[in-house]
Amino acid sequence: MAEEKYTILVVDDAPENLDTMKRFLRSKYHVSAALNSRMALKALEKVRPDLILLDVMMPGMDGVELCQLIKSDPMTRDIPVIFISASIGDEERGIKAGGVDYITKPVNPAMILLRVDTHLALAHQKRELKREVEEKTRELVDTQYEIIRKLSRAAEYKDNETGDHVLRVGLYAREIGRYLGMGEKDVDNLFHAAPMHDIGKIGIPDHILLKPGKLDPDEWVIMKSHAAIGGDIIGDSASPLLEVARIICREHHEKWNGTGYPEGKQGRDISLYARIVAVCDVFDALVSERPYKKAWPEEKALDLIKEERGVSFDPAVADAFVTLFPQLMELKGNISSIADTSY
Repeated sequence: MAEEKYTILVVDDAPENLDTMKRFLRSKYHVSAALNSRMALKALEKVRPDLILLDVMMPGMDGVELCQLIKSDPMTRDIPVIFISASIGDEERGIKAGGVDYITKPVNPAMILLRVDTHLALAHQKRELKREVEEKTRELVDTQYEIIRKLSRAAEYKDNETGDHVLRVGLYAREIGRYLGMGEKDVDNLFHAAPMHDIGKIGIPDHILLKPGKLDPDEWVIMKSHAAIGGDIIGDSASPLLEVARIICREHHEKWNGTGYPEGKQGRDISLYARIVAVCDVFDALVSERPYKKAWPEEKALDLIKEERGVSFDPAVADAFVTLFPQLMELKGNISSIADTSY
């Protein structure tokens, strides 16, 4: 099987220079040519070259300005650009604009081929390294997700809850995060970390955690400690995902008006991740049957979210939950099919 040739885009306003460059480059590469920056940009819409040979001095937009445009576009910024110019004084401008090399005219064909070969090899190595880093990062993140799923399930067994509860909290939180304009990576971390919110209940004695009646004051103090315990279980981590999980564990029982626990934080001092999970967790806990209570009707639970707007809950998060309520209930109704693909 023949080795696939790289594609080189040559940009020069002198037709004779283009002809010369095309003639000796075609022995090794596919060659695309443009007489000015405007034509080069048109060519880049159709062909994604592996390297660009770019004249500096051209009418209209010069080569340095074109290079700046190329490097500002995520689709083309990784393409290596080699400048070609009769003026040595343009070298600094070209390198600052993002060029990888600078060749002065008159060009030596052998030197051009050598430089092109070198920078194509470097670009290939850079792409491979980036791919390997992304693959290893993905493997690490997948491992973190798996750890979080297993710890979440451990908390469920302890608390006599089902996996559907933690999945629903994660799904509701994800939709609210998107609605509030969080970045997709933050939304992803929120979705995967939210099911960890009650991991601290592992540290609560069964006779308190599973008590069918109302807790006495001493028992309630112990029960409230699960938020701090959860934060301690996750601990400090360099992983953004685990840090989000730690914050959610510790702060999801803080209240907008400062009457929550464990620290009595209020307003925006409470992390947005925790403010979102707080609403989702309370709603789903209300509509779920527990050893100490019957399940509430969904509309009654929604009324409580409205009542606690600006009291227990961030007004913006409560409003988002109310606005998205029909969609969230649709997710709740399809939880069995979603569980197989989302978490």
